[in-house]
Amino acid sequence: MNTSNNVNGTATSDVLTSPFIKALVQQIRGLDTYGTYRKWSDDLIIKPYIVSKQKKREISVEGDVNPMTISRINAFYRAIAIRIEQETGLLSQVVSDLNHEGFGWVLVFSGRLLLVKKTLRDVHRFGFNSFEKLAEEGETLVQKGVELARRFPEVGEL
Repeated sequence: MNTSNNVNGTATSDVLTSPFIKALVQQIRGLDTYGTYRKWSDDLIIKPYIVSKQKKREISVEGDVNPMTISRINAFYRAIAIRIEQETGLLSQVVSDLNHEGFGWVLVFSGRLLLVKKTLRDVHRFGFNSFEKLAEEGETLVQKGVELARRFPEVGEL
């Protein structure tokens, strides 16, 4: 396996063993009702999340958001919720509201506790510069959510 990490390359094995990346791949494979990704490697499955700055500039923010982009955003935040569940044992849910212009928000909550809140803009261009940035951003949001869940466990319980 090629372990170079540039926008056109593949993810390093360290990134692919990240608990967040594993959860993200699990979410994407779970949505694969036709078995398209069955034989795909994990780095190929998460490759659409890697969008260079140059590519982002080329993506128009006019018109409706691509349904595949919305699906990637939902899988990303569901992976965060799954990781928070794994760390805390609290059932976590995701709610998102994205309008056709590419603006909105995503909430990850458990019980009455808001674990992650993220305002989104220009979701047409949703993506990360590298596999490391993808894993880092996901893990950062997971750790913030876990910290809140541990700080206020009585509010997170159902």
